[in-house]
Amino acid sequence: MSEPATNPAVTAFPAPTISLPLGLQILRTYSGALICLEIIFGGLVWILVASSNVPVPLLQGWVMFVSVSTFFCSSVYLLLFLLGLADRINTDWNLMDVLYHFTALLFYFSALVLEAAVTAARGVIRSTNSSIPGCVMAPSGNILTFLDNRQYSINVAATIFAFVVTLCYACSMFMGFRRWQM
Repeated sequence: MSEPATNPAVTAFPAPTISLPLGLQILRTYSGALICLEIIFGGLVWILVASSNVPVPLLQGWVMFVSVSTFFCSSVYLLLFLLGLADRINTDWNLMDVLYHFTALLFYFSALVLEAAVTAARGVIRSTNSSIPGCVMAPSGNILTFLDNRQYSINVAATIFAFVVTLCYACSMFMGFRRWQM
């Protein structure tokens, strides 16, 4: 007797591993709520840094890149679960959740440190060129650029929201790690 032919494509991929619910039910979980907070507060960081006219572009350029990139990636990640598309993609979603949130946590922590440095230093730049308008030559040869009160206040708010987003990504990574271990 011959055995029935099996389709190798059917047995080549394991079923997707998903611990999170699909559809609108994801918004009722802590992970779904944290992803929404990541999107909202990450968007605020993006808006605040952009509205400060990016006074220190070398440092705040990375902050803008991280906030815009994670805003869109988190939005796509949430949409995959809201639309139920995660069930159609054969992968270990629990592992993907941990890896994504770990990467986003590292990026946002670096952005937080840079944004806090810009805010704390009020834009100290080392240069020998004294022809920059609005700058004063310091005795040691450094040029100090002064943020006006509006820019300083906006950078303080951006630093606070970057800290909140970093905490959200840390909590999401921790919860994803617990789901992955089960």
